[in-house]
Amino acid sequence: MYSAKKSLNDTMGNRRWSVAFILLVGGFINYLDRASLSVAAPTMMEDLHLSNTDIGLMGSVFSLFFAFSQFPAGWLADRFGPRKVYAGAATLWGLSTMLTGLCSSLTSLLCARALLGMTEAPGWPTSAKITSIWFPRKERALASSIWDASSRWGLAFAPPLLVFMSIHFGWGALFYLAGSLGVIFGLIFFLIYRQPENHPRISSRERDYIQAGGGGNVPRAEPGARVKWASLFRYQSMWGMMLGWFCYIWLFNIFVTFLPLYLMKTQHVTLNAMGIYASIPYLAGIVGAALGGYAVKWLTDHQTQSDPLKAKKIVIMVAALISGAATIAVPFCDSLTLTLVMMTVAMFCLSAVSCTCWAIPGDVASNDIVGSVCGIQNFGGFFAGALSPLVTGYIADATGSYAMAFVSGGAIAALTGFCYWFLVRKPIVKKESEVMDERLQPES
Repeated sequence: MYSAKKSLNDTMGNRRWSVAFILLVGGFINYLDRASLSVAAPTMMEDLHLSNTDIGLMGSVFSLFFAFSQFPAGWLADRFGPRKVYAGAATLWGLSTMLTGLCSSLTSLLCARALLGMTEAPGWPTSAKITSIWFPRKERALASSIWDASSRWGLAFAPPLLVFMSIHFGWGALFYLAGSLGVIFGLIFFLIYRQPENHPRISSRERDYIQAGGGGNVPRAEPGARVKWASLFRYQSMWGMMLGWFCYIWLFNIFVTFLPLYLMKTQHVTLNAMGIYASIPYLAGIVGAALGGYAVKWLTDHQTQSDPLKAKKIVIMVAALISGAATIAVPFCDSLTLTLVMMTVAMFCLSAVSCTCWAIPGDVASNDIVGSVCGIQNFGGFFAGALSPLVTGYIADATGSYAMAFVSGGAIAALTGFCYWFLVRKPIVKKESEVMDERLQPES
């Protein structure tokens, strides 16, 4: 049986998985650029006389501009296609990162982080749209786990690589290195990416397999039945995704912005050692993302009567609850080892949540609006991301401790599962009332 299945895959081809790998590389560079601030923060605080609140403010400015840029980002991916949008975004976010290395004041740093937030915005919605085009529904969680794990790859390898650059060449050099990679990737992506209908090396069997499972660059909605962008906010499932992603990102951005500082200030980790220790939770996140994707596929095949949406919601609920509990325990750990264990468990489960959430829009929306749905979901998340670093920095400065921030962050993250389970229930399709409204409108 296994031999027959393997033979079928060999005949059909696996070109779609090479696309997931390309998205993995792009996401790695995206998060390498994004994480450069957290690695450079200790040195920047000393050189530029910045406070915890200043670092939190930079994280919040990035997330705020990132959040509001999701609206046009998803629409642009649907309107102009992922090839042009992703390539252009990668080039621009690389230039924005390089610009950060030239900054010498809080004001200029805030402007650079705002620009980075705007230019990085198309990355994940466009990746999700590419996944809906290149993969059948039952494989989307697994495919999403590959490229979504890139955030953990970037965060895992950013500390040792960028700490080395910061120590030997100054904190500005690490921004130049990270940014140049974004520019190079943008140019390469534009040259090599194609849709499955136009890809010169995809087999006809693989193309048919993708389209039979709901993929392909062909809208599933009938003419006149496509949901308009503004109407997406009328759907309960859309609000469930926004609120759920809000709860997830609240905690994730605390880790992204403050994990290195937390280890240095509470566990007295040196700058040299921090590059290694700060990578451990994110390495676990890589594994968590992969296992989350496999868990969804296994549940779909064996436990949920082939209902991909239900399988995804089960994984999100379980992983969110475990991640929240582990995060709440972090401030009560009295050793570096135990602290890292709890952070590792939290990030492992957060990664399973993340990759699964990115696959859900493809289950509730047609391919022609997936980019817009993903962009709106991501807005909800990074609106939280705009607040959580600032709140965390303020709590740390006001109380002299990160405890309250981690406890509240864990509780909020646990709510992710409930939002997706109870609110994301029905597909996003045009309602009868919208059809009637259009029929009543006078012809132009």
